[in-house]
Amino acid sequence: APGLLDLVHLTTWAVCAVIKLPQLVAVLRARSAWGLSVGSLLLELAGFLVFLRYQIYYDYPLETYLEYPIIIAQDVILLFCIMYFSGKAKRALFYAAVFWVGWYMLTLHKWIIDVAMNLCTFVSAASKLVQLQHLWQTKDSGQASALTWGMSAYTCASKLQTTWCEVPILIRFIIMLILNIWVTATILHYSKIKKTD
Repeated sequence: APGLLDLVHLTTWAVCAVIKLPQLVAVLRARSAWGLSVGSLLLELAGFLVFLRYQIYYDYPLETYLEYPIIIAQDVILLFCIMYFSGKAKRALFYAAVFWVGWYMLTLHKWIIDVAMNLCTFVSAASKLVQLQHLWQTKDSGQASALTWGMSAYTCASKLQTTWCEVPILIRFIIMLILNIWVTATILHYSKIKKTD
C-alpha cells in the first residue's frame, strides 16, 4: 500500500537521522572508544559511500538513498571522536583523503562502480564481522551502543519493504539485517555479563 510505504520511508529517515547519536553520546560521555573497532567503522563507511555513489550514478529515486548522506556524516563524526580519544586524530586526515579520492574513482568507468557495488555487500558484512570479532576478543561491549545497532537492524528490515524487486540489493539488506541483529545481541550479552560482575 502506498501509505504504508510512505510510513516506512519516513520512519527509516527519522531513525537514520539519529542512528549514530546513541553511539556518539556513549563515546563522548566515557571519553573513550573502548569496545568499538576502527576497522569496522572504516569498512562500514566505505560500504555506505559505494552504495550512495551507485544510487546517485544510476539515478535512483532520492527517497531510496536520502538517509545515506546523513548516516555517512554521523559515521565521519563518530570516526573522528574514536580517533581523537585513541590519540590518532591526525590519521583521520589520511582516511578522509582516501575516501575523497575513492568517491571520484568509483565513477571513472561504469565497470568500476558496478564491481564496487557487487563487492559492497562483502565490505559491509566484513564491517559487522570485524566488530563482532572485536567484541569476542575483548569480551566487553565497552561503549558499543546496542541501541545504535538495533536501529541499524530496523533500517535494514525497513529497506526489505522498499527494495524487493532489486535482488542484489535485497540480498544485501537481508545479510546486513542478520549481522546487525547478531552484533546487537552480542553487545547486550557482554553488557549483561559486565553488570553481573
